[in-house]
Amino acid sequence: MTAAFDAAALANRATSALRAYDPGHDLPALRIRFGAVLSELGSNENPLGPSPHATRAATRVLEDIWRYPDPVGASLKQRLSGELGIATRSITLGNGSHELLMLLAQCFADAEHPVVHSQYGFAVFPIAAAAAGAPAVAVPALPADHATAPYGHDLEAIAAAITPATRLVYLANPNNPTGTWFTDAELEQFLAKVPAETLVVVDEAYHEYVDAAGLSTALHLLGRFPNLIVTRTFSKAYGLAGLRIGYMLSHPTVAAVAERLRESFNVNGVALAAAEAALGDHEHRARVRDTNRRDRAWLADELTARGLRVLPSQTNFLLVDLGQDAAAFEAYLFEQGVIVRPMGGYGLPHTVRVSVGSRGELKRFLENLP
Repeated sequence: MTAAFDAAALANRATSALRAYDPGHDLPALRIRFGAVLSELGSNENPLGPSPHATRAATRVLEDIWRYPDPVGASLKQRLSGELGIATRSITLGNGSHELLMLLAQCFADAEHPVVHSQYGFAVFPIAAAAAGAPAVAVPALPADHATAPYGHDLEAIAAAITPATRLVYLANPNNPTGTWFTDAELEQFLAKVPAETLVVVDEAYHEYVDAAGLSTALHLLGRFPNLIVTRTFSKAYGLAGLRIGYMLSHPTVAAVAERLRESFNVNGVALAAAEAALGDHEHRARVRDTNRRDRAWLADELTARGLRVLPSQTNFLLVDLGQDAAAFEAYLFEQGVIVRPMGGYGLPHTVRVSVGSRGELKRFLENLP
């Protein structure tokens, strides 16, 4: 008898080492099940939504969806260039920053050139390494009782883990899922230790939520360190998660290499128009930041008053250390229509990540705590 067909046996070595990214619960089905009472606090979405300007721009483009989008996103790049003071030749657009992080590993890592990242760093970092067939070196994070960055990046240890063969280092600032951060000065000191042939990627997906002293952006260091790369997304503070668009800022030669593998028309026309309009609405962006700062502090106080340990955060979520396995906690909330994200997959089985959703969602979360 012929054996049952299994394409997994045919996959190349890099793909065989992968497992699919876990997006969490089936939210479309849960929206039908729970309706308006569903509290979606697991995906770090912006409860205020996008700028009205972005919505209108996206709607206008729908009239021409039979046309291919601008293959290079020239208009959006011009807007980004003006907003950030970065030359357009240093900008690469992606289908979310996820695609760009994967693309960098495809371009620069392989079996002989490992990738270094922090323990408890963004899940895409080791996935990108595995997809490129590159060894992934996970550097132990700072201890749980660290004064300012529990579970955060240990930059000294990461620098020590870099070898002449290392091509890529992935950092996230602030970091998902821990919410932790390191200062501009700490990043500058780290970059000074890194060989010029090692590319350092700083993912700033949550940059727009930052308000901590000493933390601004890695962009200020791009001119001094040509091996520095910054990735960002429109999915979080800009409220465009459903359109999937991100961007990368780098030395022009890094961008040129990425163009060799970037998929043609990788960003759709609706996303390009919405992102460009969103960039121009500074008032909406400030409202999002201020609302998040207020509600993040309020939620942290409420949870702390209930005896839970809340880690410091510069994002639109809080990592809550329950001091015990989080599975039962998450399962109970799920049955009440409250969705949080357990962090067992990140190696933090005693924690859950709670997005700073709307005040109504957060109150339902607190009311249903087990």
